[in-house]
Amino acid sequence: MNEKISRLENILKERVLVLDGAMGTMIQRYNLKEEDYRGEDWKNVADSLQGNNDLLSVTRPEIIKEIHLAYLEAGADIIETNTFSSTTIAQADYNLSKDAYRLNVESGKVARSAVKEYMNAHPGEMKFVAGAVGPTNKTGSISPDVNDPGFREISFDQLREAYKEQVLGLIEGDVDIILIETVFDTLNAKAALYATQEAYEETGVELPIIVSGTITDASGRTLSGQTAEAFLISLSHAPITAVGFNCALGASAMLPYVETLKEKSDMFVSAYPNAGLPNEMGEYDQSALEMQKELEPFIKKKVVNILGGCCGTTPDHIREMKNLVNKFS
Repeated sequence: MNEKISRLENILKERVLVLDGAMGTMIQRYNLKEEDYRGEDWKNVADSLQGNNDLLSVTRPEIIKEIHLAYLEAGADIIETNTFSSTTIAQADYNLSKDAYRLNVESGKVARSAVKEYMNAHPGEMKFVAGAVGPTNKTGSISPDVNDPGFREISFDQLREAYKEQVLGLIEGDVDIILIETVFDTLNAKAALYATQEAYEETGVELPIIVSGTITDASGRTLSGQTAEAFLISLSHAPITAVGFNCALGASAMLPYVETLKEKSDMFVSAYPNAGLPNEMGEYDQSALEMQKELEPFIKKKVVNILGGCCGTTPDHIREMKNLVNKFS
């Protein structure tokens, strides 16, 4: 085991680490316009780019860094890069596949800059950058055509190639962790894990890996139909540091599935739920203190090693999570 993996694992044996909250929720507060996303690099692109948040690491890096710093100041031990959609597959929606690698490199640099600035101001504190690897908007296991169940919109190799490029970019951007997150299809995650190992072999760099799935509804299954235990078994062959769940559910609904992972796994366990369930407008109303109360059993029962927030969470939510962790540490 190399130094970077053992360093994280040794810390996780000692205490619960806090992961940051939502990036999109924070970006919305800036009320950005089309020109903010275009900058100089994409000002002549024909397609609308507003909402392609990953571009902001290039066009408005000061905003992304400000968000990272807000989470670090709130108590986050790990911040995620602004790369949820930085694959050739996801960026194809904007005809920007050719820019995917660059987005990963630049997002990694912005996050690293924030961590360095924070650690310089707070000597002795250790903070980590997690390279966020999203699920893409394609699924390897499920046909998008109900009349042709055998049809696949994308192949395993296409996913693998896209993920490998992303991970290589994140490594160049100087991340500490690869976080394969919001997994709704374990075949996609397997492609990402395979690609990550290829990137490690090619670069000689090996980082800890966290895989986080998403339970889509009260059925307790992922979109591709797996239970929490099946999800875990499907990934048990891989050299993963931590496994967990994020998104989709609020904290109280997520707890039993996280408990399953803790019971059945010898890996560290992570959880970063949404701030409750969305209202009729698609917004998240759960306050930081309300969410803290729902998260208390995660800490009291010692079922998580990494705790954070997904959709709707802010630095206020992360601050209360840090207070919760400190209370029971």
